[in-house]
Amino acid sequence: EVQLVESGGGLVQAGGSLRLSCAASGFSFGGYTVGWFRQAPGKEREGVSCISNVDGTSFYAGSVKGRFTISSDNAKNTVYLQMNSLKPEDTAVYFCAAFRQRIAGIITIHTMEDDSLYDSWGQGTQVTVSS
Repeated sequence: EVQLVESGGGLVQAGGSLRLSCAASGFSFGGYTVGWFRQAPGKEREGVSCISNVDGTSFYAGSVKGRFTISSDNAKNTVYLQMNSLKPEDTAVYFCAAFRQRIAGIITIHTMEDDSLYDSWGQGTQVTVSS
């Protein structure tokens, strides 16, 4: 069974840091693109970042660029999202998602934005940033 499990969310003060983890079971992340999405109350889900485990390409939303870093540890079958300088507007449920990437060099910033591309999803982890 393909499963993604997020962890690492919590409550943090503005300016603080959290590291989210997305662990895969039932398949290897090695041939996949993995994305992080978030959804705040009353808002649509939005793409935050994605990384290709095929060619290492990554993209970030403008609102998090320079503050968040996505990375992948294929040996642990885990993708991380390091979040620094957190702001209250980063408060949301964060989801990781994945899809099989069969060709190198094809992901774009659109890949980060389009949640319909992803066919495996985690259950989400809550991140709350207090002011």
